[in-house]
Amino acid sequence: MLILAAIVTHNRCQLLSRCIDHIHSQSRPPDALVVINNGSTDNTLVMLAERQVEVITQANLGSAGGWHRAISHCLDQGFDAVWLMDDDGYPAIDALQLLEQKLLPSVACASSVVLQEDRPERFVFPFPVLDSKGLPSIFARPRKLHTLSSLEPISRQGCYPFAHLFNGALVASTAIRQIGNVNPDFFIFGDEVDYFFRMRQAGDVVSVLAARHLHPDVSARPYSTVKTYYYIRNTIILNKRYFSNVWLRHTMAIAAALGRTWRRNGAREAISYLIGKRFPVLFQSIYSGLIGRLGHDFHG
Repeated sequence: MLILAAIVTHNRCQLLSRCIDHIHSQSRPPDALVVINNGSTDNTLVMLAERQVEVITQANLGSAGGWHRAISHCLDQGFDAVWLMDDDGYPAIDALQLLEQKLLPSVACASSVVLQEDRPERFVFPFPVLDSKGLPSIFARPRKLHTLSSLEPISRQGCYPFAHLFNGALVASTAIRQIGNVNPDFFIFGDEVDYFFRMRQAGDVVSVLAARHLHPDVSARPYSTVKTYYYIRNTIILNKRYFSNVWLRHTMAIAAALGRTWRRNGAREAISYLIGKRFPVLFQSIYSGLIGRLGHDFHG
């Protein structure tokens, strides 16, 4: 199997270099590595030139535009699979070897579990408990699992039928040809959810518990108006496409965005989306989501 490793980056030169180091140290090295440079203005291009890493530079098209370009490159160059990750995490030494073993003909994607680099028992992105249709359950208690030890008992043969994509996800080219590429119009947020559900039409999508991807804890990163807009808009669109209890999920998405802003940016900024100067951002994000308008239509 010919495997392309692809990293999408924007202005994280030092973290990107660390990720490259861990890719080169794999027990099963990828057959090629490419970096999709989303308009970086730091020292990224100089570092990549010094390290002789293949790079494709484009305008900052968001994460979705980066994944789209990486997947196109995989198909154009005739690889059997593409191993996708962003720049701030890094794979454990045996991650690709373990993922390749699980990428059977019936599997569209085998993904690593994403663990906090300073607390590697805890997930960066908690796993949802799934209902009988394989959808994240609203009514399960608990709704989400935060540790490896809590996920292991409900996994089968070391795999769980859900994945947080693009942090060490190995995607089969046969599946890509069947379902198409990532939709770049999501820009940021939700592109990975949309692609997860589309990939399930081509085969199983699983997280391999033994394959680890280490990543900074993102729970304290500030939420900009741009992030808030795209999170709410895209989540509303995804709720309508793939989920039940749509209006309840819409309400939960708005509450989650405001709650994250409250915790990370402070109460005053969160309240400003409800009764202050940021209310137009909230209104526009909800309206755009309800009418299904995608694209890079908000710049903050």
